[in-house]
Amino acid sequence: MILIVDSGATKSDWIALDEKGEELFLTQTLGLSPEVLSREVIEDRLANNFDLSQNREQVSHLYFYGAGCGTDRMKNFLKDIFKDFFPNAKAEVREDTYAAIYSTTKIGHQGIVCILGTGSNCSYYDGHQLFQKVTSLGYILMDDGSGNFFGRKLLRDYYFHKMPQDLGIRFAKDYNLDADVIKDHLYKQPNPNTYLATFARFIIENKEHPYCKGVIDKGFQQFVNNYIMQFELATKVPIHFVGSIAHFLRDELATVLERNDLILGVIRRRPIEGLMEFHKETI
Repeated sequence: MILIVDSGATKSDWIALDEKGEELFLTQTLGLSPEVLSREVIEDRLANNFDLSQNREQVSHLYFYGAGCGTDRMKNFLKDIFKDFFPNAKAEVREDTYAAIYSTTKIGHQGIVCILGTGSNCSYYDGHQLFQKVTSLGYILMDDGSGNFFGRKLLRDYYFHKMPQDLGIRFAKDYNLDADVIKDHLYKQPNPNTYLATFARFIIENKEHPYCKGVIDKGFQQFVNNYIMQFELATKVPIHFVGSIAHFLRDELATVLERNDLILGVIRRRPIEGLMEFHKETI
């Protein structure tokens, strides 16, 4: 049995294939980012999934693409956990950028591939190899244009009294904005980046409001400036995206790309379908 995993900060999509490439089951767990989760939390999330627990000894290969897996230390941390949980599996761990590339770009084709979900990232793919100009320093300092970026912006503007009053009233009705609750989630609970990203739903649902339009436009322009424009071929190759923010704000994203003379390519909400097709070709 082969397991293919696309793991973001919020959730992980799992697909199991047999030796002929036929789908056996599709399941989900919460996100398994090694940067923000302990070994115990990750082990619990695996053990609490029925399909994974029931089939753990049948897995021969595990292809894991995850947020927070950009360093050897994080990769080895997860491999050690997988070695115990899937005792008969050979595990490969790569950062989620590879999942984005394999699900949007054909081998041999050039493109710039971006992640715009809970977090954000951007890479150039020359058809065979991945190149990055920006090393991520995590959600506190990076992640322009992402869900947690917009969530942080909404909370700051609300507390700094920069959000329009009509929108602020709606915001306060939709979320618990008590300062102690917010600080508890950010500084004491796991996955603070995911918590921040939950507020992005508000900006998507109210994207026609002038304030939200401005925040979205500036956030995407900041992503273009800081990430995409780092590459010399930015205006020559298609720009592909994966992630819920890119999916639900595709029109706004397209407007910003057009303004910057950039070519919009494929947008996928989740890369797991494309990953499955990619790995089927290698079985």
